[in-house]
Amino acid sequence: MGNQKLLFIFNPKSGTGMIKNRLADIVDIMVKAKYDVTIYATQAKEDAKRKVIESAKNFDRIVCCGGDGTLDEVVTGIREAELDIPLGYIPAGSTNDFASSLGLSNDMIKAAKIAVGKKSRFLDVGQFNEDTFVYIAAFGIFTEISYETPQELKNVLGHLAYLLSAAKSLAAIPNYLMHMETQDKIIDDRFIYGMITNSTSVAGFKGMTGKNVELSDGEFEVTLIRSPNDAMELSEIIAYLTGGNNPTKMVYSFKTNHIRICSTEKIPWTLDGEFGGKHTIVDIKNLCRKVQIFVDKKNNR
Repeated sequence: MGNQKLLFIFNPKSGTGMIKNRLADIVDIMVKAKYDVTIYATQAKEDAKRKVIESAKNFDRIVCCGGDGTLDEVVTGIREAELDIPLGYIPAGSTNDFASSLGLSNDMIKAAKIAVGKKSRFLDVGQFNEDTFVYIAAFGIFTEISYETPQELKNVLGHLAYLLSAAKSLAAIPNYLMHMETQDKIIDDRFIYGMITNSTSVAGFKGMTGKNVELSDGEFEVTLIRSPNDAMELSEIIAYLTGGNNPTKMVYSFKTNHIRICSTEKIPWTLDGEFGGKHTIVDIKNLCRKVQIFVDKKNNR
């Protein structure tokens, strides 16, 4: 019986581009794990998705290396091509929120060994209208940060880049009148921010998505921040964001497997840190345990 075939897709521009210095070591790990390796370096946005859709059916395993956006593209490709292929992930971005949720190492060599290992788990993914997202769909303040912050700033300053870009926006906080429906809730309110997540970390911040987060329970964590009317309400929101999620009337927080959101104006969304278009109606569903991903054998989550 011959070796299994592995498709290795990497984004050479993710993070500080360190993948270029570790590429030979990573491929060596894959070959030693008895894989015939095909290597593909992405050339542009959506390239990873295209490669998966066109070629991945001929492989036994996919491993991707890059940031959350690269992972999003590969998972989207797997979903759109209706493939049943396990996935390894070597994080190489500036924040790597989902890798943090999975307990994956930021050390590329350690992550590569996990990616060709034997322990895996099935994870939920999200359907956003006709698109797929891995761990977050969000709107409002802070959401522009991840796709408007220059890549060089992300690379050099890491998490601080998000904070610096957010600070520029605080003088004029946009807010949106929205109507939301879940299985058991109807909400009409004005919001400055909202996120539908399947992650323990957002923009490098732990704990923002709430407690008891489970990545394969068929439910999202929803956090919606109301538009403040005065400085006191704004201070409540800041306290919530920085002080451990203390209950406040300024924040809705709940779990759901399906939410429909309507607005009178087109609202920009971000999906896994990348621009997800402007929409007046979004329909978000949890696709329970749809992607198989390899994790650290020491990780019992």
